[in-house]
Amino acid sequence: MGFIKEFKDFAMRGNVMDMAVGVIIGGAFGKIVSSLVNDLIMPPIGWLIGGINFSELSVKLPVNPLTPEQDPVTINYGAFLQTTLDFLIVAFCIFLLIKGINKLSDLKKKEEEEAAPAAPAGPTQEELLTEIRDLLKNK
Repeated sequence: MGFIKEFKDFAMRGNVMDMAVGVIIGGAFGKIVSSLVNDLIMPPIGWLIGGINFSELSVKLPVNPLTPEQDPVTINYGAFLQTTLDFLIVAFCIFLLIKGINKLSDLKKKEEEEAAPAAPAGPTQEELLTEIRDLLKNK
């Protein structure tokens, strides 16, 4: 019974739930970026360089003489280029997000520092000595 309780405590911690939400949103964001690259960015680039469809760019390997009935194997470098562009866009967006979060964190720290009242200045050494002298004198 202790194992189940321990797992429940782990799963209900805030940072685990935050991570789960982040993974779900990240997956959806990845699909949006893939569509952006595949449907909006790559077609005009292919059109500009001569009507090339990047998703179909590939190199066919020669037929294997041991298995001539097998379909030819292709290296799909066009799909790799699109996936690489997807990654670069996602990485850049994450960079901007982290940079923005850090900037907000720095602003919050500055506000907290400004809002914190300055510690009251304590008496100087001379004032303390004078007070001690006066107390001794009065005895």
